[in-house]
Amino acid sequence: MQKLSALLLGLFFPVVAVLMSCKPSGATQNSDSLTVEHATLHTMTHAAEDFLASLSEEQKTQTTFLFDDEEKYNVNFVPIERKGLPLRDMSEDQRKKAFVLLNTVVSDEGYRKANDIIQLEEVLRIIEGLEPGGPRRNTELYFICIFGTPSHDEPWAWRFEGHHLSLSFSSVTRQVVATPAFMATNPAIVRDGPKKGTEVLKKEQDLARALIKSMDETRQKKTIIAPEAPADIITGTKRKASLASFEGITWTEMTESQQNALWELINVFLDNMEKDIADTQRNKIAGAGKEKLYFAWMGGIEPGEAHYYRIHGPTLLIEYDNIQNNANHIHTTVRDLENDFGEDLLRRHYEQSPHPHE
Repeated sequence: MQKLSALLLGLFFPVVAVLMSCKPSGATQNSDSLTVEHATLHTMTHAAEDFLASLSEEQKTQTTFLFDDEEKYNVNFVPIERKGLPLRDMSEDQRKKAFVLLNTVVSDEGYRKANDIIQLEEVLRIIEGLEPGGPRRNTELYFICIFGTPSHDEPWAWRFEGHHLSLSFSSVTRQVVATPAFMATNPAIVRDGPKKGTEVLKKEQDLARALIKSMDETRQKKTIIAPEAPADIITGTKRKASLASFEGITWTEMTESQQNALWELINVFLDNMEKDIADTQRNKIAGAGKEKLYFAWMGGIEPGEAHYYRIHGPTLLIEYDNIQNNANHIHTTVRDLENDFGEDLLRRHYEQSPHPHE
């Protein structure tokens, strides 16, 4: 019940009180006839069906889109107007079902981070002196969109999104894809108030800094590709993430301990998702060759200095920056360079299926 424990810490806002009254069945609790990967799809699909069944017709219209609707690719993690059904417009029971759905695909650690990111909206509201329940810094302005009809066999997708949190999940050919995934925190370290000392993305920052500082001068010179950090994540929220070239230090140019540190850092990001989803990404990295991974850094390496790093391989791109608010505001993204939104699997599915999908 680790997810329940994490939620009980969130006493800042009423949403948290209804996030988790019971833990949904995990993948390993399904029929033995299901593979672990298919079991995650099984629980996710049933949770989505249960959530949709709880909605009024008006709410369903607000929540659901055709599978191929362009809105699916309209991901963002800044405070903007969004489509979909917000937590604010859900009943207590509907909110529970919404978080049960999220609970089927993220890990305990990923669930804790998502919960804590939502809580930071209340921290920002207090810092900025805003009234509760407004259109900005509101813990209830997190939205669900469902694209297509939840199914064990046919493609569908869904998204959970609000300020500093955008998680997209796609089901194609019975494989659950969990990218693109954006997690961000402001403040990165809470300096004052009841949540003083909170660091939601602490490992993402500390492990990377320890890695760059473990390098000798020659390796640091290879890794640090610019003295100043960029303004933000370079690939942003583009539908297709891509960079012009690979830069930085390669896996093979690192010491064994630095390789282990880089792999640990990669897994901090991958392990936000259920184990089978994370394992799929790990297997893709290994299949493409760890020796093809690059680690690049921009900006300063001391605490309080604006900085950026990325991990870039043939199949995976992880970006991180901590630049705004005197380097106390983190953005991160995980992108599957072959299969964001399940598009590579979807292309192959369409090639093998004569009928169109909505």
